[in-house]
Amino acid sequence: NPRTGVFVDVATGSYYEDAVDWAVGNGITQGTDATHFSPDGICTRAQAAAMIYRYAQAQGKGFTDAWMFLLPFTDVPKWAYESAAWCYMNGVTTGVSETAFAPDNDCTRAQIVTFLWRAFSK
Repeated sequence: NPRTGVFVDVATGSYYEDAVDWAVGNGITQGTDATHFSPDGICTRAQAAAMIYRYAQAQGKGFTDAWMFLLPFTDVPKWAYESAAWCYMNGVTTGVSETAFAPDNDCTRAQIVTFLWRAFSK
């Protein structure tokens, strides 16, 4: 467990402690700052796409070398563009409309499980 004890808000023995350690240790996510994970925080659509893409990268499924893809969405922030592009190209998400990804919207449990299913059930 590479991160156990680093986050003051991840209780030792909590049901999510091992999952947090695994996700952080594998570069899938990080804390909200150096000492907090914010386990009860809300995940945005952009954050969910980024975690899914980082997991795909860890499995050798991400973009390689130089790539260029123009998303139909006009609202994706620069930091989330690669993740959103991979998720869109791989059918993980179609956005909330033809031109909107809604990166700052809360990602519901239903959306997250659907994203995961679309990304990894194939």
